[in-house]
Amino acid sequence: MAVRAVVLLSGGLDSATTLAWARREGFECYALSVDYGQRHGVELAAARRLAAALGARDHKIFKLDLTLFGGSALTDDAIDVPTAGVKTGIPVTYVPARNTILLALALGWAEVLGARHVFIGANAIDFSGYPDCRPEYLRAFEAMANLATRAAVEGRGIGIRAPLIDLAKARIVQLALELGVDVAGTVSCYQPDEMGRACGVCDACRIRRDGFEKSGIPDVTRYRAQ
Repeated sequence: MAVRAVVLLSGGLDSATTLAWARREGFECYALSVDYGQRHGVELAAARRLAAALGARDHKIFKLDLTLFGGSALTDDAIDVPTAGVKTGIPVTYVPARNTILLALALGWAEVLGARHVFIGANAIDFSGYPDCRPEYLRAFEAMANLATRAAVEGRGIGIRAPLIDLAKARIVQLALELGVDVAGTVSCYQPDEMGRACGVCDACRIRRDGFEKSGIPDVTRYRAQ
């Protein structure tokens, strides 16, 4: 019997590659996407397609309105998405406590399913300054998860897995293609149009484009007219 795992699936390149990786490793995958009010909501449509194409056993979209708090360019229309280039420090596209919230939801579903693993597409090499993508954060969350859950107390610990954590974006592009991910169908842009076409100038687009360039693989991302 295959080991069950919950995979956080945003619809972007990293999470799709993570789902494909987990499937290759033999896990029975349950994909979880979260509609938290992000301005790039078309990524959820991409997540639906990817979950089906990559063999997820089930896919749920959890609705949680983080626009109630705002505080991020992704959840507050009054804050512009930066387009001048990737800067050092924590950017305004950081959504307060997002990965903690998403991992908590995935952890809850994992308990219900009897899943022993939660996968997240966090990446620490090319990340844009997000504190909740760091390896030490993920280790800390795993420790908390195994203190706070009935499953762990009863001997069924749950691991937090981030298989892309040490990979450069160029290697993630290569791995995605090796695993059969429809890379053109992933949505990484922070402000895509209603057709899912990328802006080409936000931090996510710049990091993704750089990954293609360094991998030597033609960029198949669908961009709006520049």
